[in-house]
Amino acid sequence: MFKSFFPDSRWFWPSVIVWSIICCGVWFEFSAALGTMLGLSIDEKEPVIGLGHFVTDAFKLFYLYYAISVALFAAFWFKYQPSRWQWWSIVGSAFILFSTYYSVQVSVAINNWRRPFFDAVQAALSPNSKVTTAELYMLMLQFAEIAFVAIFIYVITRFFVSHYIFRWRTAMNTFYTSQWPQVRNIEGASQRVQEDTMRFATIMEGLGVSMVEAVMTLFAFLPVLWSLSSYVSELPVFGQIPAPLFSAAIAWSLFGTLLLAAVGIKLPGLEFKNQRVEAAYRKELVYGEDDAARAQPATLSELFADVRKNYFRLYFHYMYFNVARSLYLQADNIFAYLILVPTIAAGKITFGLLQQILTAFSQVSNSFQYLVNSWTTIVELLSVYKRLTAFEAAIQHEALPEIERTTH
Repeated sequence: MFKSFFPDSRWFWPSVIVWSIICCGVWFEFSAALGTMLGLSIDEKEPVIGLGHFVTDAFKLFYLYYAISVALFAAFWFKYQPSRWQWWSIVGSAFILFSTYYSVQVSVAINNWRRPFFDAVQAALSPNSKVTTAELYMLMLQFAEIAFVAIFIYVITRFFVSHYIFRWRTAMNTFYTSQWPQVRNIEGASQRVQEDTMRFATIMEGLGVSMVEAVMTLFAFLPVLWSLSSYVSELPVFGQIPAPLFSAAIAWSLFGTLLLAAVGIKLPGLEFKNQRVEAAYRKELVYGEDDAARAQPATLSELFADVRKNYFRLYFHYMYFNVARSLYLQADNIFAYLILVPTIAAGKITFGLLQQILTAFSQVSNSFQYLVNSWTTIVELLSVYKRLTAFEAAIQHEALPEIERTTH
């Protein structure tokens, strides 16, 4: 699944992690000094509203630093272990990371815009307002500019990711078909090469980008939520605690993630077995097309009984999983308002600041709730992964995973 597309080396993924840590450490420790060397000031006291958010000195320095970091990493692997898909797997991955980060910064820019706009709306609705229509139109024009950037980045990213994922599927398909003599005896081998690689690619297209976006959103909005916590003095029940918004977002999101992981723990195995029984039923029907002795009613009835049994078990486990998930997500709709009740009642924040807090809290909590929002898709991906893992075992002449050897 991975070595067919990325460099086939046991040091590649550790090098990705180590290089990322080094680059992040250098950036957080020496970015100010690097900016000074290049005549760029990255210290900003107030957020820039509008398109200027993307061309500040801090952004210019980051663009340059990221490009150099990626170029050095890619050059090393191009030289050390060149591969057919290196431009897509290494440089393409870096581009997806950057475009995802940029789209998150669009959300930050919109959140910065919310405070002045909604404060202006609140002031305009008050008696003796001095807010002019020109000021409101100008703020709306700034939003339109940011929105056009968001649309452009979204379209470019999705277009590129679609091609990236299809190249990944092509690499898997080429690799597995080259090993066909070793994997052909695996149950449903043809389905795994054709359908499972397609499903893996399709799921990764949406799920992978969502995961990267969730991580990038945390990096972008956690500092925002930390700073906004200064406007909230206390929380219901808990009273005064350090960084109340920041702490509440993390605690609530971790609770939801652990809750859904616990109640959905059986789903990946059931989804995997569902693919097995469906494949066995379909395989017998295919044999029956060419052999009159195959696909007899009794055999088909027995195979379909296995299909029905597994589906009914799946329905039962999804039932209580969906109950827990729905209860949590409905509670999540009002959780931010709930913890802000004392602050709102005391009149300590403006309408614009309330909107900014709600958006930042939502972005952080949704990022932490990545598993909650994507659990059903993750379950499907895990079932596909388990099926393709059997191919890896056959190619390496290893024993099949236990789930492949069980029939119930």
